[in-house]
Amino acid sequence: MSASENANIEDDLVHVPAEGYKVGTKKTVDEYVQLDNNDESLKKWKESLGLVGSGSGSIGDVNDKRKVVILGLELEFRDHETFKVNLDTQAEVDKLKSNPIVIKEGAHYKLRIKFRVQHEIITGLRYLQLVKRKGVRVDKSDEICGSYSPNTAEKPFYEKTFIEEEAPSGLLARGTYDVTSKFVDDDNFTHLQFTWVLHIKKSWS
Repeated sequence: MSASENANIEDDLVHVPAEGYKVGTKKTVDEYVQLDNNDESLKKWKESLGLVGSGSGSIGDVNDKRKVVILGLELEFRDHETFKVNLDTQAEVDKLKSNPIVIKEGAHYKLRIKFRVQHEIITGLRYLQLVKRKGVRVDKSDEICGSYSPNTAEKPFYEKTFIEEEAPSGLLARGTYDVTSKFVDDDNFTHLQFTWVLHIKKSWS
Protein backbone atom coordinates (compact mmCIF):
# COMPACT_ATOMS: atom_id res chain seq x y z
CA MET A 1 0.00 0.00 0.00
CA SER A 2 1.43 3.39 -1.01
CA ALA A 3 1.96 6.35 1.31
CA SER A 4 -0.84 8.26 -0.44
CA GLU A 5 -3.26 5.35 0.05
CA ASN A 6 -2.34 5.19 3.73
CA ALA A 7 -2.96 8.92 4.04
CA ASN A 8 -6.38 8.58 2.39
CA ILE A 9 -7.35 5.82 4.83
CA GLU A 10 -6.24 7.91 7.79
CA ASP A 11 -8.29 10.85 6.52
CA ASP A 12 -11.39 8.68 6.05
CA LEU A 13 -11.09 6.70 9.31
CA VAL A 14 -11.43 9.61 11.72
CA HIS A 15 -14.29 9.91 14.19
CA VAL A 16 -15.80 13.40 14.36
CA PRO A 17 -17.22 14.04 17.88
CA ALA A 18 -20.57 15.75 18.27
CA GLU A 19 -20.35 19.51 18.59
CA GLY A 20 -19.76 20.56 22.19
CA TYR A 21 -18.68 17.09 23.31
CA LYS A 22 -15.78 17.11 25.78
CA VAL A 23 -13.76 14.16 27.01
CA GLY A 24 -13.95 13.78 30.79
CA THR A 25 -10.95 13.66 33.10
CA LYS A 26 -9.42 10.20 33.19
CA LYS A 27 -9.29 8.33 36.51
CA THR A 28 -7.92 5.02 37.70
CA VAL A 29 -10.25 2.10 38.48
CA ASP A 30 -9.82 2.68 42.23
CA GLU A 31 -10.61 6.39 41.83
CA TYR A 32 -13.83 5.56 40.03
CA VAL A 33 -14.78 3.04 42.72
CA GLN A 34 -14.32 5.67 45.44
CA LEU A 35 -16.47 8.31 43.73
CA ASP A 36 -19.56 9.49 45.64
CA ASN A 37 -22.26 6.80 45.56
CA ASN A 38 -24.87 9.37 46.63
CA ASP A 39 -24.95 10.48 43.00
CA GLU A 40 -27.57 8.09 41.57
CA SER A 41 -26.59 8.58 37.93
CA LEU A 42 -22.93 8.03 38.79
CA LYS A 43 -23.84 4.91 40.77
CA LYS A 44 -25.76 3.46 37.81
CA TRP A 45 -22.84 4.23 35.50
CA LYS A 46 -20.43 2.41 37.81
CA GLU A 47 -22.84 -0.53 38.02
CA SER A 48 -22.95 -0.70 34.22
CA LEU A 49 -19.17 -1.03 34.23
CA GLY A 50 -19.21 -3.64 36.97
CA LEU A 51 -17.33 -1.36 39.38
CA VAL A 52 -19.69 -1.44 42.35
CA GLY A 53 -18.11 -3.61 45.00
CA SER A 54 -15.18 -4.13 42.67
CA GLY A 55 -11.88 -2.39 41.97
CA SER A 56 -9.61 -5.41 41.92
CA GLY A 57 -9.18 -8.79 40.30
CA SER A 58 -8.12 -7.59 36.85
CA ILE A 59 -6.66 -10.33 34.67
CA GLY A 60 -4.56 -7.91 32.62
CA ASP A 61 -1.01 -8.94 31.72
CA VAL A 62 1.46 -6.52 33.32
CA ASN A 63 3.91 -7.27 30.49
CA ASP A 64 1.33 -6.34 27.84
CA LYS A 65 0.98 -2.54 27.67
CA ARG A 66 -2.12 -2.66 25.49
CA LYS A 67 -5.27 -1.28 27.15
CA VAL A 68 -7.66 -2.92 24.69
CA VAL A 69 -6.77 -6.30 23.22
CA ILE A 70 -8.92 -7.22 20.21
CA LEU A 71 -9.18 -10.99 20.48
CA GLY A 72 -11.23 -11.88 17.45
CA LEU A 73 -13.68 -11.00 14.72
CA GLU A 74 -16.67 -13.05 13.64
CA LEU A 75 -19.07 -12.88 10.71
CA GLU A 76 -22.30 -14.60 11.75
CA PHE A 77 -24.43 -15.54 8.74
CA ARG A 78 -28.11 -16.49 8.60
CA ASP A 79 -27.62 -19.44 6.27
CA HIS A 80 -23.97 -20.35 6.64
CA GLU A 81 -21.49 -21.27 9.33
CA THR A 82 -19.92 -18.41 11.31
CA PHE A 83 -16.55 -17.23 10.05
CA LYS A 84 -14.06 -16.60 12.88
CA VAL A 85 -10.74 -14.77 12.80
CA ASN A 86 -8.20 -14.53 15.63
CA LEU A 87 -6.70 -11.07 16.11
CA ASP A 88 -4.83 -11.30 19.41
CA THR A 89 -1.38 -11.53 17.80
CA GLN A 90 0.23 -9.49 15.03
CA ALA A 91 0.93 -12.67 13.07
CA GLU A 92 -2.79 -13.47 12.93
CA VAL A 93 -3.61 -9.89 11.89
CA ASP A 94 -1.04 -10.02 9.09
CA LYS A 95 -2.59 -13.21 7.69
CA LEU A 96 -5.83 -11.38 6.88
CA LYS A 97 -4.25 -9.39 4.06
CA SER A 98 -3.49 -12.52 2.04
CA ASN A 99 -6.49 -14.67 2.99
CA PRO A 100 -9.71 -13.20 1.55
CA ILE A 101 -12.98 -14.00 3.29
CA VAL A 102 -15.50 -15.35 0.77
CA ILE A 103 -19.10 -14.16 1.13
CA LYS A 104 -22.01 -15.19 -1.06
CA GLU A 105 -23.70 -12.23 -2.72
CA GLY A 106 -26.82 -11.07 -0.87
CA ALA A 107 -25.87 -12.96 2.31
CA HIS A 108 -27.14 -11.52 5.58
CA TYR A 109 -24.59 -11.32 8.38
CA LYS A 110 -23.67 -9.67 11.66
CA LEU A 111 -20.18 -8.53 12.61
CA ARG A 112 -19.13 -9.47 16.15
CA ILE A 113 -16.01 -8.31 17.95
CA LYS A 114 -14.48 -10.08 20.97
CA PHE A 115 -12.05 -8.06 23.09
CA ARG A 116 -10.41 -7.67 26.49
CA VAL A 117 -9.80 -4.48 28.47
CA GLN A 118 -6.85 -4.29 30.84
CA HIS A 119 -5.01 -1.88 33.15
CA GLU A 120 -7.60 0.93 33.15
CA ILE A 121 -11.16 1.91 32.25
CA ILE A 122 -11.73 2.64 28.57
CA THR A 123 -14.37 5.24 27.70
CA GLY A 124 -16.05 5.83 24.37
CA LEU A 125 -14.57 2.88 22.51
CA ARG A 126 -15.60 3.03 18.84
CA TYR A 127 -15.29 0.78 15.82
CA LEU A 128 -14.55 2.50 12.51
CA GLN A 129 -14.69 0.63 9.21
CA LEU A 130 -13.82 1.71 5.70
CA VAL A 131 -14.62 -0.41 2.63
CA LYS A 132 -12.98 0.29 -0.72
CA ARG A 133 -13.12 -1.36 -4.11
CA LYS A 134 -10.34 -0.65 -6.59
CA GLY A 135 -9.30 2.28 -4.43
CA VAL A 136 -12.75 3.91 -4.35
CA ARG A 137 -14.67 4.18 -1.07
CA VAL A 138 -17.98 2.31 -1.19
CA ASP A 139 -18.93 2.25 2.50
CA LYS A 140 -17.94 3.68 5.88
CA SER A 141 -19.13 2.78 9.40
CA ASP A 142 -18.67 4.53 12.74
CA GLU A 143 -20.11 2.44 15.58
CA ILE A 144 -20.03 3.10 19.33
CA CYS A 145 -18.95 0.12 21.42
CA GLY A 146 -19.17 1.80 24.82
CA SER A 147 -17.15 2.19 28.02
CA TYR A 148 -15.60 -0.76 29.84
CA SER A 149 -13.73 -1.59 33.03
CA PRO A 150 -10.81 -4.07 33.00
CA ASN A 151 -11.87 -7.68 32.59
CA THR A 152 -11.77 -10.10 35.50
CA ALA A 153 -11.69 -13.88 35.94
CA GLU A 154 -15.49 -13.79 36.27
CA LYS A 155 -15.80 -11.86 33.00
CA PRO A 156 -12.66 -12.58 30.95
CA PHE A 157 -13.74 -10.75 27.78
CA TYR A 158 -16.40 -8.57 26.19
CA GLU A 159 -18.37 -9.03 22.97
CA LYS A 160 -20.03 -6.44 20.77
CA THR A 161 -22.39 -7.43 17.95
CA PHE A 162 -23.37 -4.88 15.33
CA ILE A 163 -26.59 -4.64 13.35
CA GLU A 164 -27.24 -7.10 10.56
CA GLU A 165 -25.96 -6.17 7.11
CA GLU A 166 -26.53 -7.55 3.62
CA ALA A 167 -23.71 -8.24 1.21
CA PRO A 168 -24.06 -6.56 -2.20
CA SER A 169 -25.40 -8.69 -5.02
CA GLY A 170 -25.42 -8.75 -8.79
CA LEU A 171 -22.73 -9.15 -11.44
CA LEU A 172 -21.23 -5.70 -10.85
CA ALA A 173 -21.07 -6.22 -7.09
CA ARG A 174 -19.01 -9.41 -7.28
CA GLY A 175 -15.30 -9.04 -6.69
CA THR A 176 -12.75 -8.04 -4.11
CA TYR A 177 -13.22 -5.38 -1.39
CA ASP A 178 -10.51 -4.00 0.87
CA VAL A 179 -11.72 -3.39 4.43
CA THR A 180 -9.84 -1.33 7.00
CA SER A 181 -10.98 -1.63 10.63
CA LYS A 182 -9.93 0.66 13.46
CA PHE A 183 -10.65 0.81 17.20
CA VAL A 184 -10.34 4.20 18.88
CA ASP A 185 -11.43 5.68 22.22
CA ASP A 186 -12.46 9.09 23.57
CA ASP A 187 -8.84 10.25 23.45
CA ASN A 188 -8.69 9.28 19.76
CA PHE A 189 -6.09 6.66 20.68
CA THR A 190 -5.91 3.83 18.14
CA HIS A 191 -5.93 0.46 19.90
CA LEU A 192 -5.80 -1.58 16.71
CA GLN A 193 -6.01 -0.94 12.98
CA PHE A 194 -5.92 -3.74 10.44
CA THR A 195 -6.84 -4.50 6.84
CA TRP A 196 -8.75 -7.52 5.61
CA VAL A 197 -10.20 -8.61 2.28
CA LEU A 198 -13.72 -9.65 1.32
CA HIS A 199 -14.45 -11.54 -1.88
CA ILE A 200 -18.11 -11.38 -2.95
CA LYS A 201 -18.98 -14.44 -5.06
CA LYS A 202 -22.10 -15.90 -6.68
CA SER A 203 -21.94 -18.89 -4.32
CA TRP A 204 -20.15 -19.96 -1.16
CA SER A 205 -17.86 -22.36 -2.99
